[in-house]
Amino acid sequence: MNKKVLVAAIASMLVLGGNVGGKASATESEKSVGRIAWEHAGELEAQKGFDKNIGTAGLLSGSYKDYVIVGGGANFPYESVLNGGAKKHYSDIYVLKKGNNKLTMVEHTNLDHEIGYGSSITTEKGVYYIGGSPEKEYADDITLLTVDQNKKLKVRKIGDLPFTISDGVAAEKDGKLYIGLGKQDGKESNKLYEYDLKTSKTRELAPIPGETVRNQSVAQILNGNLYVFSGGGSVAYTDGYKYNMEKNIWSKVSSVKVGEKEISLLGANSVKLNKDEMMVIGGFNKEIYDHAVKNLGTLQGEELLAFRTKYFNTDPIEFNWNKDILIYNAKKDTWRSVGKVPFDAPCGEGLVLMGNNIYSINGEIKPGVRTNSIYSGTIFKK
Repeated sequence: MNKKVLVAAIASMLVLGGNVGGKASATESEKSVGRIAWEHAGELEAQKGFDKNIGTAGLLSGSYKDYVIVGGGANFPYESVLNGGAKKHYSDIYVLKKGNNKLTMVEHTNLDHEIGYGSSITTEKGVYYIGGSPEKEYADDITLLTVDQNKKLKVRKIGDLPFTISDGVAAEKDGKLYIGLGKQDGKESNKLYEYDLKTSKTRELAPIPGETVRNQSVAQILNGNLYVFSGGGSVAYTDGYKYNMEKNIWSKVSSVKVGEKEISLLGANSVKLNKDEMMVIGGFNKEIYDHAVKNLGTLQGEELLAFRTKYFNTDPIEFNWNKDILIYNAKKDTWRSVGKVPFDAPCGEGLVLMGNNIYSINGEIKPGVRTNSIYSGTIFKK
């Protein structure tokens, strides 16, 4: 593949949305998503030392000005999960420039360490990356990534957390990072912290209620509050909570539900659309996930081998991962679907919003298997 250009518009696919309310006088930023037109937007070139990129999950991803910054993550390049393959993390970072709904790669570089399953936050100052490294020395880092006037990636370490973290959540508001859940110092945790970017001080906040184990949730700041949904441990969750920063208290909000169907967002990713709304793509199927975790943890001998063989050889579509493109409205405390993604539902993907374009980058499409595809969605508002 040409290093400079990511192939765009290979196949155009249309996702029709549902009914969208709103007044005719609403500004463009206040309008909500009506439908999304998707197209295949290319692939990432092979990581350093490899002939082929088979896709990664748990990526760093975000945007800075006209650039998408994405990279890191992990996959199984040597042997399948079924055959005991080892997970490999990467240090490769790709800088892609947006133009005319296309992404053109302007730099492929490498960090001095491998990363994966940290939290990414897009801000005006750049993309913050929190924790997320297989190397303990770097798994507590807070890093800021930007792009200079020469289209070169700039990486600056901002500070250290007093603990390592992966599979957690993070968001920014008024110069403070809200970081927590996931695995902290290698142990499951429901704790939340505030990191002050000015003072570099970390303060423990009220822990999220509900389950004490909550990995790979989705979270955004809407209307000045932190919203956290789903995640999982030995089972997948569909619940939701709101954290009030001024009062340091949590309250329950609507579970992830469209119609009568509750949906797990474990492993999904999200972007903030406006002050009221967030969009979520992906999520493991609760029933299949719960059943698999139970069997993989309790079966033994031939029964375990038979289950593993069938499970890891199953086609992606049979895992029934969430394909609905979900919108949560914090003002109304409601969920709705605006259609389905016309590609294999990803988990652990990079998800980046730039203007009226949403990019779904790589991710897992079934347990142990990744995709290297990038999909670009053009958002039409109502």
